Amino acid sequence: MSSASLSSARQIENLIARYSHLVDEGDFAGFGALFDEADFVSGEVSLRGAKAIEDLIGSMLVVHDDGTLRTRHITTNIRIEVDEADDSAVARSYYSILQSVPGLLPLQMVAGGRYRDRFERRDGTWSFARREVTIDFTGDARYHLQEQPAA
Repeated sequence: MSSASLSSARQIENLIARYSHLVDEGDFAGFGALFDEADFVSGEVSLRGAKAIEDLIGSMLVVHDDGTLRTRHITTNIRIEVDEADDSAVARSYYSILQSVPGLLPLQMVAGGRYRDRFERRDGTWSFARREVTIDFTGDARYHLQEQPAA
């Protein structure tokens, strides 16, 4: 099925899922490319552009021997509002990050929170315009996040 035959909301939902797949697979370049013309905001950090975002997540997340994060980002409660006339949309959703690594119980929740997204349709294709990530809950993230130097 071509993207032209999918509703705008479904195309946006696929884009939200692509974000999760890319980060779980450790494809930081592909992940960054999602934000080539978009803002990525998490806490005090606000970046724009593929390379800046690729570098950020590459410096924060642990890549394991299999080349992945050994995580599954699960996005739920997705609410999408599309303005077809304006080629724009907003979405709100929750995320949960599960991880299984040797040394950690077989499967654990390492974080949970919310996404607030804005999208733009450019040349007929939906793209991120902005993603705000809020972390509401954290678990044992020592196998997920690299140690950050003390400020």
